Amino acid sequence: MLRLRQICLVASEIEKPVDDLTAVFGLAICHHDPAVEKYGLTNALLPVGTNFLEVVAPFRDGTAAGRYLGRREGDGGYMVILQCDDAETRATRMEAIGVRIANRLDYGTYVGLQLHPKDTGGAILETSTDPRSDAPDGPWHPAGDDWQKAVRTDVTKRMSGVEVQSPEPRALAARWSEVLNIDVSENSSGQPMLQLENAVLRFVPVEDGRGEGLAGLDLEVADRETILRNATNRGCAVNGDIVQVCGIRFRLV
Repeated sequence: MLRLRQICLVASEIEKPVDDLTAVFGLAICHHDPAVEKYGLTNALLPVGTNFLEVVAPFRDGTAAGRYLGRREGDGGYMVILQCDDAETRATRMEAIGVRIANRLDYGTYVGLQLHPKDTGGAILETSTDPRSDAPDGPWHPAGDDWQKAVRTDVTKRMSGVEVQSPEPRALAARWSEVLNIDVSENSSGQPMLQLENAVLRFVPVEDGRGEGLAGLDLEVADRETILRNATNRGCAVNGDIVQVCGIRFRLV
């Protein structure tokens, strides 16, 4: 099993991007994770169906997230977090293919491997295991004990795709293919992609001048018109079916 479970965005401050996400997409906060404080961060998690959008923001100088904000010139995508069957087996594989584990998370049943972005490219990629979470609506440590109560699907239903941009999208797709042990395929537009259990990872050229990084999310929506109206009312950029919030292109599908 390799399932998209969580996308982390990074922002210079927490309140406005979270307010935008809740107001535009009809989402609700399920948890603020105190574990991120040791990294100099505050955060909020919002369920999107059985997946999660997380926003982190630094509250002190000298954080990795703060440096990332500087490199990418503002708010945007930060981490792609996948749920896997066995993080320990994947740790052994990372050693074999020369990918460093930048940070290991161990919270009882939950084990996460944050891979070094210089070895993967694109974004911080994490593979995590929690044996309590075989079902998509099962427990997920970063989201707290009662995340299911915050699920709202009347406007936005689920995440269906992740867009990572690169000057060399095919080379980046090949590297992620090696890291995740998934074959590269192509979508109908000829873009390289990796098929997960519940979503696709899509690799595209850089078109916004911000360099390589996590650039977009596909959202399956139930009420497109409400999203577009809410985004316009809050001053978010709208271009057809694409809404920009927190430096990310949200594509409505």
